[in-house]
Amino acid sequence: MYIIMNATVLPRRAFQFKALIFFTLFTLGVGLLGGLIGGTSQFTELEKPPLTCSATAFPFIWTFLYIIIGVAAYLVWNANDIDGGRVLRLYFVQLLLNFLWPLIFLRFQWRLFAFFWMLILIAIVSLVLTGFKYIRKFAYWLTIPYFFWLLYLAYLNLGFYLLNRQI
Repeated sequence: MYIIMNATVLPRRAFQFKALIFFTLFTLGVGLLGGLIGGTSQFTELEKPPLTCSATAFPFIWTFLYIIIGVAAYLVWNANDIDGGRVLRLYFVQLLLNFLWPLIFLRFQWRLFAFFWMLILIAIVSLVLTGFKYIRKFAYWLTIPYFFWLLYLAYLNLGFYLLNRQI
């Protein structure tokens, strides 16, 4: 009797608390640093599109989202899937794009460029979602709120551009 093994299946890693903390804190740190370099002073001065939430809500929403996507990244890493490395590289690329967006939107005030930057970020996150879905379904579900939040931010970004451009 022969046992056929799938070459793409690796044994799942045991729960590793330090790795979970790393992914969560690293993701939170990138978000915090991006918010700090972007600043918020410009936000209060802008004319806001409909459905804009209060400026005080943004840090809480972002913190929650960064925690759950950090956990999702850990779950994908922990799955020890052969495709996990590629998907996690995309995850880190989207973190970099997300990190730079506040700088582009708030500090440089390149709002139209920031909108297209956001569209690229959304495209990369959709690839991350696809990878997460096939590696760890729960990681996929944890990342869905982040994806919808980015869609909402793209709407806001375009709205801010249209309402605040100099003619």
